[in-house]
Amino acid sequence: MSLLLKSTLTCPSCSTTKVEVMPTDACQYFYECSACSTLLKPKPGDCCVFCSYGSVPCPPIQQGKQ
Repeated sequence: MSLLLKSTLTCPSCSTTKVEVMPTDACQYFYECSACSTLLKPKPGDCCVFCSYGSVPCPPIQQGKQ
């Protein structure tokens, strides 16, 4: 199985979307929206912002490591 490394993040405050490359060695806990400067944090139960607001879960989740 190959990992998907690009995910489209959607800001819950302003609905701006941006394609970002996910880190492969760690979960990303914070992300600042480039449009409205809202600081995104994972929702309860999620390990990172990509799992909460992205179109693709982070690589550790894709690999079943979390």
